[in-house]
Amino acid sequence: MAKVKNPLVKPFLKWAGGKRQLLGYINEYKPREFKKYIEPFVGGGAVFLNLQHKNTIINDFNTELINAYEVVRDNVEELIKLLEFHNNENSSDHYYELRDWDRSDLINKKNNIEKAARFIYLNKTGFNGLFRVNSQNQFNVPYGRYKKPNIVNEEILRVVSTYLNTNKVKILSGDFEEATKSARKGDFIYFDPPYAPLVEDSKNFVGYTLNGFGYEEQVRLRNLFKKLDQRGCYLMMSNSSTDIIHELYAEYAETTVKVGANRSVNSKGDGRGKVDEVIVMNYSYHDM
Repeated sequence: MAKVKNPLVKPFLKWAGGKRQLLGYINEYKPREFKKYIEPFVGGGAVFLNLQHKNTIINDFNTELINAYEVVRDNVEELIKLLEFHNNENSSDHYYELRDWDRSDLINKKNNIEKAARFIYLNKTGFNGLFRVNSQNQFNVPYGRYKKPNIVNEEILRVVSTYLNTNKVKILSGDFEEATKSARKGDFIYFDPPYAPLVEDSKNFVGYTLNGFGYEEQVRLRNLFKKLDQRGCYLMMSNSSTDIIHELYAEYAETTVKVGANRSVNSKGDGRGKVDEVIVMNYSYHDM
């Protein structure tokens, strides 16, 4: 009997580049059966929260993001109370007051619940739900001026907390390669790295972490993909459909699918709308 999934277990964050619109493809092409599920670039969590697999590892280099997942798991009621406070205080002044925590030592004096509430509040009220930091690792997204931002989504926060607590979900914060160390034959790993830029030059290879995610990181990811392939894992990766990505994954061309996706966050108008993305696999999805 197929497992019944809870439709309310879904992302509690807005996330640029989130995978909600690719979920149909991912569900169609994923392996029918697998042991452990690993997501080394979890972001807003659309995929793992949709799969709701019992034995899951999620990881992200963004420590603020991972802290938010841990607080939702461990302290959801305290988090909701703080979000209600921020909701009542919501204004441009309140936003910039909280944003400035990392421009002083104030953020180091806050506990993890306060940090998570700040992170979620800034995410829901900042421009386009972006997470972006400057060269000093300071959050620098401007206020979004939404009429009714969904700051306190109690129902979703509680059901996600229940899912994280009633299933074997391991939450990590670190390098994507480190997150796959426990991967074994029969495990399913989905990679959603910062995408290769549509305009292919080095200055555009920038991720959402302070260190960015350049060409060398894309090569390192491809090398890991090949290593895990040899280990017998089921692998899937989404990325932009660029010459660089097609060259890096040329040996997986027969199990690469091109899909259209809406890209809503781009500084240039011609980067919005339908763009081609690829889903690369190391197995024949026709056999799944």
